Amino acid sequence: MKKREQVKRKDNIIYFPGLDKRLTDKGLESLEKKKFHEAIPLLEEARELDQDNENILIGLVLAYFEAGAFKKAKVLANEMLLKGIGDYFQMVDLYLTVLIQLHEYREIVTTIEALLDEKEIPPEKHDHFLTILQFSRRMAEGRERQDNGQDEEDSEVSALNLLEIDDINEQMNIVANLADKNIRPYLDEITNYLKFEAGHPFIKTLVLNLLKEQEIDRELIVKKFAIEKKVIPIKLPEVREQPKMLAVKELLAQRLESNNPGLYENALSIVERTFLISYPFDLEPNSAEAWAAAFDMLVQEYLGMDAEISKIARNYGAEPVEIESARVQIETIEKNSYPNL
Repeated sequence: MKKREQVKRKDNIIYFPGLDKRLTDKGLESLEKKKFHEAIPLLEEARELDQDNENILIGLVLAYFEAGAFKKAKVLANEMLLKGIGDYFQMVDLYLTVLIQLHEYREIVTTIEALLDEKEIPPEKHDHFLTILQFSRRMAEGRERQDNGQDEEDSEVSALNLLEIDDINEQMNIVANLADKNIRPYLDEITNYLKFEAGHPFIKTLVLNLLKEQEIDRELIVKKFAIEKKVIPIKLPEVREQPKMLAVKELLAQRLESNNPGLYENALSIVERTFLISYPFDLEPNSAEAWAAAFDMLVQEYLGMDAEISKIARNYGAEPVEIESARVQIETIEKNSYPNL
């Protein structure tokens, strides 16, 4: 005989058995369909019934984030970190992503410095966190200088000299200092930087993101990996919303998230890094299946597993020749990944 579910009460209100699960399922389904404003009240109600449910809370953080409710996402993500709910470093990544949207760079610095002091960051994530730390420090310092009246708006605009500076850290510092300034006086120099191959692809992504944030509608040429593209920054997709990247993530989730979570997490890191560095290019082949298969195969190889391209091609419904093409490009991009800090 099936065990009867316990009736839940709150403030003298009796809830039907299984209501929390039904609300959760409907909320997560709405989230998956990108109906974020529909998902939020469903997941909030589910949370009332099951306050420490990991799936409900992560879904709610994501729904808040996607709906632009960044402050709510920050509070809930921080609460989950303090309670130890969910995969710790996955939650840290999510928390930092929210802080970036809120431009709370000093909080990012404090959080990552604490992680470094604890010496618990996994080796594969060390460079990732260090890059965010260095960039956030510069962003925080730039904002503090501006708040202290050390803004140089009234002085003569000086050249950025991005192409003349070889040190990537110094280039990042220059770009970070542009975040709170009007970038338009520097457009001619930035235009030259974007169209010359000598510019670092990571720095170019940061620059394009700033141009988009400041709603620049001027047509520019971007060159990366010997490929050129004309873009209008304001019309570019968000870095984290690139259609092919989202499609690749979904394919990897379908095949790996439940079967091999470790492989899945490693694949996601490389996917995000690859699409960050290659932004705003939609690289060939067009097939998201081929790219997903290539990421799967590469991570298997990195982890010392026996990756059979024919088997992986069948799993993803992709052509081996396209998988190999994508794989070569991923390896090329990895060599030009985040600067060595």
